Amino acid sequence: MSTQMHHAIFTFPPKSVPTSKCKAVSLKHGRSVGNFSILIGTQVPKTKALQLNDLNIINDICRAQTQDCSHTSLVRETDHVASEALKKAIAYIRRILSTVEDGRISISPYDTAWVSLIENIDGSGTPQFPSSLEWIAQNQLSDGSWGDALFSVCDRLLNTLACVIALRSWNNHPDKSEKGTRFFKENLSKLGKEDLDSMTCGFEVVFPPLVERARSLGIEIPHDAPFLREIFRLRSLKFARIPKDLMHEIPTPILYNLEGLEDLNWEKLLKLQTEEGSFLTSPSSTAFALMQTKDNNCLKYLNVIITKFNGGAPTVYPIDVFSRLWAVDRLQRLGISRFFKLEIKDCLDYVYRYWTENGVFSGRNARVYDLDDTSMGFRLLRLLGYNVNPDVFKHFRKQGKFVCLGGELNESPTTILNLYKASQVQFPSENILDEAKRFSYNFLKERVANNKFVDKWVISKDIPGEITYGIGIPWYANLPRVEARFYVEHYSGADDVWVGKTLYRVAEISNNIYLELAKLDYNECQAQHQLEWINMQQWWAESNLPEFGISIENLLDAYFLAAASLYEPERSIERLAWAKSTVIAQSLTIYFDEVATSTEQRNRFIAGFKGNSFSSLEKIDKMGERLLRNIQKFIHHLSVQTFQGLERDLTQQLNDAWEAWLTTALNMKMGEYPNEATLIVQILNLSSGRIMCSKEMLYNDDYKHLSHLTDKVCNQFRQHQKNQKEIHTVCPEMNGGSHGCIRSTEIEADMQEIVRLVLQSPPENVCQMVKQTFLTVAKAFYYMAHCSKETRSSHISKVLFERLL
Repeated sequence: MSTQMHHAIFTFPPKSVPTSKCKAVSLKHGRSVGNFSILIGTQVPKTKALQLNDLNIINDICRAQTQDCSHTSLVRETDHVASEALKKAIAYIRRILSTVEDGRISISPYDTAWVSLIENIDGSGTPQFPSSLEWIAQNQLSDGSWGDALFSVCDRLLNTLACVIALRSWNNHPDKSEKGTRFFKENLSKLGKEDLDSMTCGFEVVFPPLVERARSLGIEIPHDAPFLREIFRLRSLKFARIPKDLMHEIPTPILYNLEGLEDLNWEKLLKLQTEEGSFLTSPSSTAFALMQTKDNNCLKYLNVIITKFNGGAPTVYPIDVFSRLWAVDRLQRLGISRFFKLEIKDCLDYVYRYWTENGVFSGRNARVYDLDDTSMGFRLLRLLGYNVNPDVFKHFRKQGKFVCLGGELNESPTTILNLYKASQVQFPSENILDEAKRFSYNFLKERVANNKFVDKWVISKDIPGEITYGIGIPWYANLPRVEARFYVEHYSGADDVWVGKTLYRVAEISNNIYLELAKLDYNECQAQHQLEWINMQQWWAESNLPEFGISIENLLDAYFLAAASLYEPERSIERLAWAKSTVIAQSLTIYFDEVATSTEQRNRFIAGFKGNSFSSLEKIDKMGERLLRNIQKFIHHLSVQTFQGLERDLTQQLNDAWEAWLTTALNMKMGEYPNEATLIVQILNLSSGRIMCSKEMLYNDDYKHLSHLTDKVCNQFRQHQKNQKEIHTVCPEMNGGSHGCIRSTEIEADMQEIVRLVLQSPPENVCQMVKQTFLTVAKAFYYMAHCSKETRSSHISKVLFERLL
């Protein structure tokens, strides 16, 4: 970097600097822009030292993150440590993903208690599973209860009462039974303060009969307590809605709670078991069935579980589909999925094997389907090119609503958020997705307005943040690095707790290593981006771009858009090429609008470009001459960079791309925009080596169609920006509500067709990564049109300049 030149540099202050905002080094040259301060010649701090080892991954990371590596003597060492940390974290997660099998899930004391109650089928009067009884004895908490570390009244009371019943039934560990009974009685009244939405799944069905069983064992539980009467009332209400005949004929969600039911026809019900022998993957329901029927398939299912979990039983098993889908989702949203492409493909291949026309359930072969897993599965499978039909959602549409499971009394916000996300990955004429989008957006908007975020299926630290982000940034405008930056803050890691009959945790989904890898990778990428931003500002100053109307804000917008879309460190050439092409095109557009307004002037300019030599610039005005030099220098520099990596000179192809763009600009009227999107797509695909001969690709029908549609929508987005009309994604038929489509139904249809061409058309027509570039660029333009200047300023600050700790 030249010491002769004063150029502006945006930076984020090191943590050790005791100031709330960066100050300009020189008042003469420093100035404030938006939420940032422009610094003169300030170096971007290097990433902090991070360490990770196989024995204690989390503790080592936490210790490493406290190290101060602002001293240049530590740079080489810390870069090496961070690299080693990344490698070890990646290796750990790959082991997790490659050994998912039926899912890693925590043990449920309630389900273990039901299994322990089974008498030996040989008639000896002893426990069939004595190891389950021993698990209960060994896992009582210090306060006398059983349950998850996160205290939930319903979870603790259900688990504790079931375990007390198990111990009393076998006259085992009376001291532990007495301690558990005392806890239960002391905390029972807390049920009266429990919100309906906070109850565990099926609590009103399975808790009342458990209370009756406890009373039969001599445990005194009051009959007249109002909160108990309310639970019994809810049970009666639920039973009134259960179609008794239907539940014996086809698999329904009530199979999950058979231990809470009476007067069952087991001959019919046994025909509704899964292939593994369970009743809707519930160990407690299956244990109850085994007690009633002595069915060998139930016994086989429970034997597998008790062996696998060393006496314990989870609240649901298997969770093979759920584990894989949510693991992929977490890795994608955290911005680290690129490290696990093969593992992700294996996960989604597995899920697709069990995909049906009615959707999927959390466990394979359940023959009951839920909206949550189906929505997540549809979105992830479609995004990776699998053939999935949106008619699957018709199965969940009931009287104008979409429900997760049949007989559901109230919807869950995270389920509807997943539906909303799925509905946006839409191809043309998929009307069911329009319905889903309309319903889900309005549902979520109402929840935000009423500040109601309690969820039926998960307890997570920032569900409000996830929903607010989800409805505020539609998928078309959702840039990968922006999403990752926010989701790192929303994600709870291992603290996420899932809700079944009892609370449970899933290692493939809720994992601190995911979070720490995301932070490591984010900070490494950000350090690279900050160095590139210094490069960009130097180039901006050396190219005299302010003279052509390109402000530092324009430059920052252009670089941010590229960095937020293509964030990987190895894509530096593409990122810089995108940003520089954008500002060069902007400077030329200003030139054609304000200086070279006549056909003659523009023809001379393009002739000068085709001459491809400085001697051909004699008839062009000075401003035009300097602009041509900027283009030629850019092409030359990019050609040199790509030659080093590809060992092929792409000068001619780059010239062709710019010449095509300039030709469209030749007949451009005042205020119109030449086809900048296609130019950027070509520059990206050339600089990455995805297209070695652009002319061959230009004649492909799919490529031409994608180019036309992308330019068409992106030019309209530019026009919105120019008119300072922010797109807030409102459709007139939405009764004043927004659901992620934009005002122009024509633009919405074009975006849907772009998505279809990218995700569905055969890859032999156009390389998948080439097609993906069109969608990436279109989404970037959408983002700029959708987000206000204040929102973009906030995102720039977070993504480029705020380090994750």
